Amino acid sequence: MRVLLGISGASGCIYGIRMFEVLQKENHEIFLIVSDAGKEILGHEEGISFSELSKKAAATYANDNLLAGPASGSFLLDAMIIMPCSMKTLAAVANGYGDNLLARAALCQLKEGRPVVLVIRETPLELAGLRNMVAAREAGAIILPACPGFYHRPQSLSDLVDFIVGKVLDQLKIDNTLFKRWGQKS
Repeated sequence: MRVLLGISGASGCIYGIRMFEVLQKENHEIFLIVSDAGKEILGHEEGISFSELSKKAAATYANDNLLAGPASGSFLLDAMIIMPCSMKTLAAVANGYGDNLLARAALCQLKEGRPVVLVIRETPLELAGLRNMVAAREAGAIILPACPGFYHRPQSLSDLVDFIVGKVLDQLKIDNTLFKRWGQKS
């Protein structure tokens, strides 16, 4: 599967990094866009640089490069994930404002009818954010807030992260066993 992974400037880049690892392990082709704020947060929260992460991607794109492949619907991808998705990026996608590559790529994927999963990482939610989630959903995006469940009895931070990563993979119909499902025997 050809997946465009975006990491925007919201706290929670641990989710995007783990998604990258899982997709890479399963030999999916990963294209990467990280916003400037996302690059800073990678270093602050996880102690890794964008260059470390980008070495493993099929291709990386500068967020200000609106001439890059993902800026066109003719650039063939199977899915796009923005993980985490900042409220700024959500607003851009919800309102059709493709002023950077991350937002433009999401808009292109939506217009082509391809899956776009937005992993919102914000709390509490203000009214504008809630309305933007509705607008993005109406445009075809999948809104998947980073709200882990607890029925799988997580024992670590990794278990909580894997729950969200697994739920995103489920939306893309990618088989995974990252968390124990409801009703599943031990």
